[in-house]
Amino acid sequence: MRSFGTQGRVSPETNYIVSRTAEITDFINRIKEGKYVVLFAPRQTGKTTFFRFALDALTAKEPTYFPIQLDFQMMRNTEPASFYDRFYQLIRMQIESVFQKRGGVPSEALTRFLENTTLNDDFSMMMFFRQLTDFLDSDAHRDVPPFKRVVLLIDEFDGIPQTVVSDFLYTLRQIYLSDEMHCPHSVGIVGVKSIAQLDYDRSVSPFNIQDEFKLPNFTFEQVQELLQQYTDEVGQVFASEVIESIHKQTAGQPFLVNRFAQILTVELDISKTEPITIEHFSKAHSQLIRERNTNLTHLVTNIRRDKRFETLLMRIASYDKGIPFILYNDHISELATYGIIAEGIDGMCEIVNPIYQQCIIQVFQPLINGLENEYFPENTYPDLSDYLTPDEQIAMTCLLDNFKDFIARAGYKILQVPETPQEFIGQYLLSAYLDQFVRTIGGTMFLEVPTGRGRMDLLITFKQRKYIVETKIWEGAHRYRAGKQQLAAYLKLEGSLEGYYVVFDHRKEPDPRVETEAIDGVSIRSYVIPVLQEQPSAV
Repeated sequence: MRSFGTQGRVSPETNYIVSRTAEITDFINRIKEGKYVVLFAPRQTGKTTFFRFALDALTAKEPTYFPIQLDFQMMRNTEPASFYDRFYQLIRMQIESVFQKRGGVPSEALTRFLENTTLNDDFSMMMFFRQLTDFLDSDAHRDVPPFKRVVLLIDEFDGIPQTVVSDFLYTLRQIYLSDEMHCPHSVGIVGVKSIAQLDYDRSVSPFNIQDEFKLPNFTFEQVQELLQQYTDEVGQVFASEVIESIHKQTAGQPFLVNRFAQILTVELDISKTEPITIEHFSKAHSQLIRERNTNLTHLVTNIRRDKRFETLLMRIASYDKGIPFILYNDHISELATYGIIAEGIDGMCEIVNPIYQQCIIQVFQPLINGLENEYFPENTYPDLSDYLTPDEQIAMTCLLDNFKDFIARAGYKILQVPETPQEFIGQYLLSAYLDQFVRTIGGTMFLEVPTGRGRMDLLITFKQRKYIVETKIWEGAHRYRAGKQQLAAYLKLEGSLEGYYVVFDHRKEPDPRVETEAIDGVSIRSYVIPVLQEQPSAV
């Protein structure tokens, strides 16, 4: 039986695979046109797998193409002469491998040429490719036809040493622009950092002939396709709302989609005769958000690289007005390179998926804020059953009324929470407060972020019922009213009849309010909560 792959290389023989037919066709067409293609995307997005499958598809249909696949991951700290020697040795190994896979043997002339060749700089590399095409395009090879076009694919290109990157790229550019040289016919460069980020001498880009290729996350249909392969093989079905939730929470990020599937089909030990339900999804979500898998570990490491990332990311998450997506800004460029933010349809920064946004909040939210014992009144039952109705539903109005009162009770002490920007303290405290409550009663809570900017919709599930709490920062009366309409539309989309809207007011003269109203057929209870209480004078 195949499995969902999240580690290392994947293959159709051992793993469930998204076909990406349209993307592969697009890439193959660019190769045939002789384009020099670049793909720079975050790690664990399926770049290497995609290009390998695309080359396999190309050479299966067009056997005269000769693929040379290299990896620069081990090149980072090498001197120029050593780099070019390793570069050549890798090429030679690939040439021998292609002949073996094709069931043939290279000609004696090609063998002698490879044995007598050495590379030590960019010029010798150019001359090598100039001669290689003649030896490959020969009738002297045994059991294989002549090869007309070389396709060079370089994975982990960011591993190229700084001392050679410009000359290496200039040489490829010269080959591309030459009327005489046609080898390589096409080049694919795959990495995390862009050419601009690799151009260490800050000169005009040496590779301005590049054709940028974007490999998107899985679409909803592709997530369906992936999970359907498992169902066809095993017989266990995924409820439609589970598939929708997986795509919504991950935005189709390949690692996260496959990790969700791994947990659901293997680690939760669900009987194969049972369908996978939304209750199972909630358990899988809780496990994924708390575990230390490689994808989320990379996320946490990257957002901790610079203290200014917290303010930038929380502003993206908290303010409707947004932050323009400007890649000339180093911080925005870096977070985009890590795959944490992307450009929205309005040109503003967005956090790419709800899983990442929830992790970001957990990373920056203090583990202990010193106010945990003040969340609930002293006479509250330890199991917090005070906030459950007789039919075991959450009494959300009482729960949020108490949170409002807690902020008032805590007063200036909310300013004393360590290492926390004051403008986000309200959201951090609400998240911590609800998380403590949900854990105590045995429910689950996760983010639903339709836009990835300006709002945090906390979705609580308990006893097969959903509760939606939207939280924002006050940005004026117009945005406050617009937020209610936005929440109402979202509630109708989710099939919920009621929702809760919590807005934190940081103004010197706040306007606290609590109101319940019907909007477009749903009930919304709104809170405007002042959060910047003045600290008493020390005098």
